[in-house]
Amino acid sequence: MLKRLSICTVFVLGFVLLFTAGLAKAQLGNAGSIEGVVKDSSGGVVAGAKVEIAYAVSGYQRETTTGSDGSFRFTNVPFNSYHLVVTTSGFAAYTQDVDVRSSVPTSIQIGLKVGTAASTITVEANGGDLVENDPSFHTDVDTGLTDRLPLESQSSSVSSLVTLATPGVVADSNGLFHGLGDHAENSFSVDGQPITDQQSKVFSNQIPLDSIQSLEAVSGGPPAEYGDKTSLVIKVTTRSGLGVTKPTGTVFSSYGSFGSVTGGFRLAFGGQKWGNFIAANGLNTSRFLDPPELHAIHDKGNEENLFDRVDYQVTGADTIHTNFQYTRSWFQTPNTIDNLNFGVFSPINPNQLVGPADQRAQIKTFNIAPVWTRLISTTTLFTFGGFVRQDRFNYYPSGNVFADGTGLIPGGSSATLNQQRKLTNAGLRTDVSYVKGKHNVKAGVTFQHTFLTENFNFGITNPAFNAVCLNAAGGSPDTNPTPTDQTQCTGTLQPNPNFVAALGCFDLTRPALTAAAQTQDGCVSTQSSLFPFRGRADIKELGLYVQDTINVGNWAFNLGLRGDVYRGIVHDWQPEPRVGFAYNVKKTNSVLRVSYSRILETPFNENLILASLGASNPVIVDVIGGANLQAPIRSGQRNQFNAGFQQAFGKYVVVDADYLWKYTHNAYDFSAFGNTPIFFPIAWKNSKIDGPSVRVSMPNFHGFTALVVLAHVRARYFPPQVGGLGATVGQGGSVFRIDHDQAFNQTTHFQYQPFKTFPWVAFNWRYDSGLVASNPLVTDFQTAIGANGGTPLDGAQQAAIGLFCGNTFATINNPITSCPLTTLQGSTLLNLAANGTNNPDHNPSRVKPRNLFDMSVGDDDLFHGDRYKWSLRLTAINLTNKTALYNFLSTFSGTHFVTPRAYTAELGFHF
Repeated sequence: MLKRLSICTVFVLGFVLLFTAGLAKAQLGNAGSIEGVVKDSSGGVVAGAKVEIAYAVSGYQRETTTGSDGSFRFTNVPFNSYHLVVTTSGFAAYTQDVDVRSSVPTSIQIGLKVGTAASTITVEANGGDLVENDPSFHTDVDTGLTDRLPLESQSSSVSSLVTLATPGVVADSNGLFHGLGDHAENSFSVDGQPITDQQSKVFSNQIPLDSIQSLEAVSGGPPAEYGDKTSLVIKVTTRSGLGVTKPTGTVFSSYGSFGSVTGGFRLAFGGQKWGNFIAANGLNTSRFLDPPELHAIHDKGNEENLFDRVDYQVTGADTIHTNFQYTRSWFQTPNTIDNLNFGVFSPINPNQLVGPADQRAQIKTFNIAPVWTRLISTTTLFTFGGFVRQDRFNYYPSGNVFADGTGLIPGGSSATLNQQRKLTNAGLRTDVSYVKGKHNVKAGVTFQHTFLTENFNFGITNPAFNAVCLNAAGGSPDTNPTPTDQTQCTGTLQPNPNFVAALGCFDLTRPALTAAAQTQDGCVSTQSSLFPFRGRADIKELGLYVQDTINVGNWAFNLGLRGDVYRGIVHDWQPEPRVGFAYNVKKTNSVLRVSYSRILETPFNENLILASLGASNPVIVDVIGGANLQAPIRSGQRNQFNAGFQQAFGKYVVVDADYLWKYTHNAYDFSAFGNTPIFFPIAWKNSKIDGPSVRVSMPNFHGFTALVVLAHVRARYFPPQVGGLGATVGQGGSVFRIDHDQAFNQTTHFQYQPFKTFPWVAFNWRYDSGLVASNPLVTDFQTAIGANGGTPLDGAQQAAIGLFCGNTFATINNPITSCPLTTLQGSTLLNLAANGTNNPDHNPSRVKPRNLFDMSVGDDDLFHGDRYKWSLRLTAINLTNKTALYNFLSTFSGTHFVTPRAYTAELGFHF
């Protein structure tokens, strides 16, 4: 069916192109333009007048001067309400509020009156300018904040920015963040291009922060134009060189802790009808990923980024725009103390030391997105674009495969593996925008075709993982490689009742198989080998939408309808109404809003084939656990309700608050293939997520600006698991808090620069109450030490979380094995539930709360230059050197420590 749909869609788009080609300056999806003519009272044009626009909440500010014909134009302007000021000698200052909500150019006519102009005037907003009459809760972030905000991650700087600046976003390791209680249900819209695949260090490469001019994070009801993954929609407007007649740019380099070196440049140049913006940078560091140990071991990595945006105005009505990105990252998989394998010998060669694990990964990301816009009339804009984005992920094992899991550690890796995964997303999008009077209408179609390739090889490297025999005395696994079939379990050996025959062919610790072993295991060779998994699939998605924002007096209504057709491994479709309203109480500078959204959530594409079709292979079932075998993953259906308000207090402070309710059938999370780095999606029957989010903004006041975001988000999941291969949590049948539930988090950020020629200072305070520790080994203290009869944490794991009994702390070589209940006991890095009281819904164990402080100081013009300037910036992350965890033995991502104190110095040259 979708094949016919895709053909029809392309035909319709082509027809629209031909139809509109005969119709005589436009912007792209996430930006508009402001243009106009400045005249005097007699109607004569005013040349050389200074025109400024500003949005005080985000700190966005730009200025230009009118040409000889009195005209001016601001391009690539993010959607917002702006305060405009015009000043020139001999005339009184002119002010006006301008609302930019569409790619259709906003045209204004300005008449100046004769008077005395002030020598200086500040583009300053009043309380009414600080609030937006918008039914959807969102956060605006401009380069005024991003350029000075201390960011923890250099390789995932966009994730760090979103986490710090957006309420309701929970920080996780390796560049991951959980938007509004969901895992990876986030999407990016980069100049209108939809990107819904995961953006983190271990899945894909992000767009470089240098390329971003501003972003808007929509955490309220998503407009109808956004589909797939909409818990958090991040609308990115990239930088442009259009109109930059004199080349401007920056060359920079930095050095910091962990041997971190960066270097790069930004360059913008062009003319009135064309422009080019290029951002290129590189990073090399010894702490690329967040490691599973406090001190990183085997954690080197590097990343190279190139972004290029080209704009060309073909005619007064036609504009062509193209984004290009290429990013390559290479990094080691950090080791734990356990997999250093000191003194460990190969299971098949007692004379060969195994050595430490040396696993590595490489990700290459390519993206190209050309767009054509045509201004049909002063009220109507047509857009047509295409895009191709590809991620190539390669995972490489250690040179000695037995380094990848020989150690007999509880819950540790017992296998070696390699993976080659490719995700290619190609698509077309078109829309028509119409703005007139009280209506702002947008209707469009998006077609995406995603090609998936998943290949990996897997082999057992731990002789105890699937032992053929057990020692009769004590029942411990026999790790001798000689017994290859259970007929050889004689004398002091007895057959292992848990032996899985299907895995025997891929047990590299038993290289030579007897004829009996081949018969018993079903092997086709006399030698054990790697298990091969090969998967290919393609997914087609079609989205159609129409929406209208209607402004009537103090009211604003968002009325939208979206329809999504999903044809992948499973087939789904759904109509999705989106409605919302806002009311502006102008007397008190207040806005009240409510919205409802129906959403079709599509499954994660990363290792989707393994998750949905892997059940057909008995080896995969045996590794995951046959009892937990599930069905292919279907799309999720969500009902979302939002209610909130915005309140300005004079011109100094604006408070924006929102309460969220999300009810989802088929709710997603991730699990892992055995104890390997192959992560795949899973689905639970239902989820309920709710909680408040608040943002407090203080616009510039004598050089001081501040931003506070805070949230409390509950994320409750309801068994049974209904999609993907089996998981290890939630199998008890009761409601549980998913591991991205966090009771409370907040970020306080401020910047201060007393005068423009003075240095500036920026400061962060981030508080996180801690993610749920969902691993069954840490339900309480007694379970962690194995006192309840289960498997205890080993010495390294106990030491990592600071497990203690009285004054005795666990060490690597001396784990705690018993502790009287009357003795003070616990963990310095986990809040363990009191013994016997753990409840997965109401009283789960959690990572301990953490307060982190970051600071930057800098000078943007060291030597007070005019055309050429030098800048210096010093940044300190985790000033107090707080030892804290992101997560511990997570079923998805394992254990990761927060970055210890780190310093960076950056020198820049600007022209």
